[in-house]
Amino acid sequence: MSSDLRTTPLFALHQRLSARMVPFAGYAMPVQYPQGLMAEHLHTRKAAGLFDVSHMGQLLLRGPDAAAALESLMPVDVIGLGLHKQRYGLLLNEQGGILDDLMFVNRGDDLFLIVNGACKEGDIAHIQKHIGQRCEVVPLPDRGLLALQGPQAATALARLIPGVTSLVFMTGNHFDWQGHALYITRSGYTGEDGFEISVPSNAAEALAQALLAQPEVAPIGLGARNSLRLEAGLCLYGNDIDTTTTPIEGALNWAIQKVRRPGGEREGGFPGAAIVLAQLQNPQQLTRKRVGLVALERIPVREPAVLENMDGQHIGHITSGLLSPTLNQPIALAYVEPDYAAVDTEIFAMVRGKPVRMKVVATPFVPTNYYRG
Repeated sequence: MSSDLRTTPLFALHQRLSARMVPFAGYAMPVQYPQGLMAEHLHTRKAAGLFDVSHMGQLLLRGPDAAAALESLMPVDVIGLGLHKQRYGLLLNEQGGILDDLMFVNRGDDLFLIVNGACKEGDIAHIQKHIGQRCEVVPLPDRGLLALQGPQAATALARLIPGVTSLVFMTGNHFDWQGHALYITRSGYTGEDGFEISVPSNAAEALAQALLAQPEVAPIGLGARNSLRLEAGLCLYGNDIDTTTTPIEGALNWAIQKVRRPGGEREGGFPGAAIVLAQLQNPQQLTRKRVGLVALERIPVREPAVLENMDGQHIGHITSGLLSPTLNQPIALAYVEPDYAAVDTEIFAMVRGKPVRMKVVATPFVPTNYYRG
């Protein structure tokens, strides 16, 4: 491992747990533990997995104009978000390309944002540049972030923090654990019920150990985090969405609330609005679209495999692909020309020079298990 990699507050714990560490987003991160990726993935689907996501960026926006200011950077409804409600957001450039995807919560006194680890410095600089004069931008480098995911996550976490059972999907609140101020949301990146826990860095390891002491909980690495999110049909920034893809190309129309769409009371007013709203109103303008694919043979298809039609013409490429541990079937996310985006369309992925039959399917590949109350 390179000595110039940053470490999270759980680095020593990962080493004691014999994790295999890899560089990720400038950090030394655990890709898997001795039980292995497959076991970790399946454990999360049936019990509860603990993930170190402290490489992610955490920041606050403060001030009476904070919601309106943030809304000027994203095509989502920030102003109308209720107290302690969480929402998915997209920072866009002037071409409508996605600078990053993020989660944000209205905490009343501030907006709490969680951004991708590899993008956090750029995101903070972008936000500071464009709205720093309208609200206070406060990075939180001294906080860790833990994700506890799986159908038994609530049972395990409630032993330590009983109040968390009051949360439902995409809500959050302030909690206390042994005198440490936590902010917990009921959300995650696996398609399962679960929680993301913002914790002071100096308490992160103790909290992680207390969670791992629960019989349902096992440590889970980046490898299974990736396979879990892909089964849930969730995008990985840098693979499935980036600065060259718009929300509409990325099939993220659902993330744009009615109030920001054509005819809505706060239509437009975000970077790239003319392009994004035109694509939303006229999908025939699109030259490509993100879709889900399953292979009809048991041959894993990985990014960046080329996709072809029946006549051998190039029609797209894979952006994320692997053998699904839950389904025991190859799955992938891909961009294809719009004529090939309809469910049940058959196309070919080129794997080591040979065509593998694939079919367009709806996502998620594995049904989600969010707790909505």
